[in-house]
This record gives sequence, structure tokens and C-alpha cells, in this order.
Amino acid sequence: MKKLTILQINDTHSYLELHQEHFYGPDGIEVREAGGYARLKHLVEKIRSENEHVLLFDNGDTIHGTYDAVKSKGWNMVPVLKHMAFDAMTFHWDSAYTPANLKELAKEVGYPVLAYNVYDLETGERYFDPYTILDSGGLKVAVIGLAAHFIDKMMPDSFHEGVRFTLGNKELPGMIKEVREKGADLVILLSHNGFSQDLKLLSEVPGIDIGLSSHTHNRIHEPVKVGDAYVIQSGSHGSFLGRIDLTFDEKVRSIKHELIEITPEIPEDPHMSGLVDQALEEHREMLEEEVGCTETLLHRATSLNATMDDFLLEAMLTSSGAQIAFSNGWRYGVPIPPGKITLGDLYRIIPVNPPLRRAKLTGKEIKDMIEENLEATYSCDPYDQKGGYVKRMRGLTVYIKIENPCQLRVQEILVGKEKLVLEKEYDVVYVTKQGVPFEKYGKEHRDMDIDAITSLRDFLKEGCYEGDDKPAVIVI
Repeated sequence: MKKLTILQINDTHSYLELHQEHFYGPDGIEVREAGGYARLKHLVEKIRSENEHVLLFDNGDTIHGTYDAVKSKGWNMVPVLKHMAFDAMTFHWDSAYTPANLKELAKEVGYPVLAYNVYDLETGERYFDPYTILDSGGLKVAVIGLAAHFIDKMMPDSFHEGVRFTLGNKELPGMIKEVREKGADLVILLSHNGFSQDLKLLSEVPGIDIGLSSHTHNRIHEPVKVGDAYVIQSGSHGSFLGRIDLTFDEKVRSIKHELIEITPEIPEDPHMSGLVDQALEEHREMLEEEVGCTETLLHRATSLNATMDDFLLEAMLTSSGAQIAFSNGWRYGVPIPPGKITLGDLYRIIPVNPPLRRAKLTGKEIKDMIEENLEATYSCDPYDQKGGYVKRMRGLTVYIKIENPCQLRVQEILVGKEKLVLEKEYDVVYVTKQGVPFEKYGKEHRDMDIDAITSLRDFLKEGCYEGDDKPAVIVI
């Protein structure tokens, strides 16, 4: 009987230090400190010292999400990731600076980026290695990588420059057969397609033993079994470490799982602490500038509406004078508790700092766009779920029946106090293609002479942000 420990970190979004994290309590959202690569490293090394055979994986969304990562295109994190000594990773936001940049970065960190569903547009060949086979105490472990399949459908052009993505369901049986023929005893799927998508995929394709899922920031406390596969996901922002201890004899005989919260009480690895400080020192003083304050907790812990995005959208409406504001339903971005707001906090809200954009959309386009987004979030077919949470919006109120089928969820839309008129044009402000897919909806799209961070800073000059409890999207 062979023993193996599998460790998972996913969706850290370049949060390198201890930070605020949201938790779900009896009275609603609670906030306390968690995370940090120095604590993760200490814990990983402790587990490695106590167990003979340990494998550590990164599911991606690793080198994007903060000012420092975006500014350096992920390269500020290379020494940190190299010292973590992962065995493999896959990706989503990590290709924001082009897949070529990610490929070069992978050479430096010393472990493979795996993605069997990404193909070079010119040659048709796979752009990244599809899998790796690791020998752990005589146990041959195949790790098959599956990148977020919707990158070339939902994300800006740089994310998929020179490559195309597939869903991955058609190729997976062949991948499993190939690694089994090469002697793999245990097969792990390292996926960034989201929890529900992974469950559907594994229900269709047998042969995977362990599914390491990510993207949807699920905190899975008990593994979900699909056929013979055990599936976990381990939160986000480096606030958790997922651990599986298994025994193996031709197949998995027993499994023990723990979702470990990375609390401030966990000691820091001294060398990693120094590497983290080096990764952040260039911009630390600038990002610590106090730019305002908030009287309400700003967070992205909820799917339909979130106070952090209300804050962003209200600033955009004030800067633009538009009637309606839209942004993407991003999951990443740790909470900002009541009190002071720093420039670093603003960049955690919207790290790419895009320009505000204006456009005119008809009422029908607004309704159709919201229906499309609700389907991408809540589709009954997991393969049709894409992106993050529900599109964020201000200046309107949308009543929905979430259980209804595609294109029939929206029951009523109010703009201010008036019913939306399908034939009427409305002035809209938005950020990024994910806020308003400009190739499909609206006209007269144009960049404003103000970016998102400047809009937020100007908004805070008017006083401490108070917020309100009026949601834009209401389930009935």
C-alpha cells in the first residue's frame, strides 16, 4: 500500500502577503486576516517534512490581480513561485500578458504550465505541455492540465494571442489513455474551468482519480466523488491550502481531506518572507498612500451584487454623468473593511485600471445583455457557464427569476423609477469588454479621458464612502 499527500493552492490572484479575507458567519459576511506565501511555504515545508511523498500544485489565477503583478506582467512573482517549488500549474488570468509571456515565465519558475486544450493557431500543435508524469515513491502520478476554455471567448485579445482553446472534453479520454499506456498509476486532472464544469466533465469521462478544481473560488470541506474521482477546490487569494492524504493499491483505497485556513498564527518561512518583500518593495510606498475612507465593508463575496462594485460603479456614474454603469462580476479582490482606503486598495478593486468608456445602448440591448450574462453565470449546462459572478450594474434595478431558462429570467427592469423602454436609447458608462461586449451591444463606444482609479480617487474627495443597501439585481 502506497501513500501520497497532494497539496493544492488555487486562485491566489497575486496576493503575496497577509490580507483581509471574507468568511460567512451567522450574521452575514465576516472579515479577518488570512493568507500570505510565507505562511503557505512554512506549512507546505512542515507537511513535506512529516510525509515522505508530497506533491504541490497551483491551479492558476496566480500572476494577476494586484498592481505589482500587472505592472511586471507577473515577473515580480517569479522568485516567490520558484521557492514554493510547485510540481505543475495550469492557468486563466495568467495569460493576460499573452500566452507567450506565460510560457517564458514558466521556464524561469522551473515547473511546467500544463494545458492540453490550448493550440497554436499557426501550427495546430499544442502550445503548452498537456501533462507531466511524476515519480513519487515508486508511484507514477500523471498530471493532466486543463486551462480555462473560455479565454478566447470572454477575455481581451492579449489573453489568447496566437492560440485557440477547446472545451477539452473530447481530448481528455485520449489524454487518459496516453498516460495510462506510459505507466501512470494515478491520474490527476488540474483544471481551471470551474467546479460545476469539472463535475460534469468527470461524470462524462472516466479514468481520473483526483480532480483539482479552481476558478469559482469554492471552499470545499469534503471531497465530492464523481464516479471514481475525488474532486476538491480550495478557496482563493492564498487564504487556504487544500490537502489530500491517500493510500493507493492499484486504485485509491482511502482518502482524507482537509481545507486548511492560513491564519496569522501560522509562522512565516523567513526566506519566503524576504522574497515577498522584494517582490513588493518597488511600489509599496506609493500604494500605501491614503486616498479616502469607507463607512461600509467593501467586498465581492456575493454573486448577484457586491458593495465593492457598487463603490466602483457609483464613482463611474459621478465621473461620467451617465444614466447606467456596468462592470464585470469579478470574483477576485479581497475585502476592504470600514476605515481608511489606500491607493493599493483601489488597485485591488480594478488592477488593470482601464479607461471609463461611454456608449449608447437601447433598452432591448440592455435587457438582452443582462439575460446573456445571467445565462453565462447560471446556465443549467455547466459547459455554458463562463466568466465570474453576475455583471455588476448601477442606475437600474433588475428583478429576476433565477430558476427560469435562458432569455426568460428578467422579469422587470427599472431605470431610476421608470420602467425600461426597449426602443429608447440610454447613456451608459462601463469598463472593459466584460462590462459591455462592445462588438455586440451598443453604439458610439468611446474612451473617456479618465481611468477607473482616477474616477475612484475623485469620488473619494467628496467624502467618506457611505454606500447603501439597495441591490441592483433582486431575485423574486
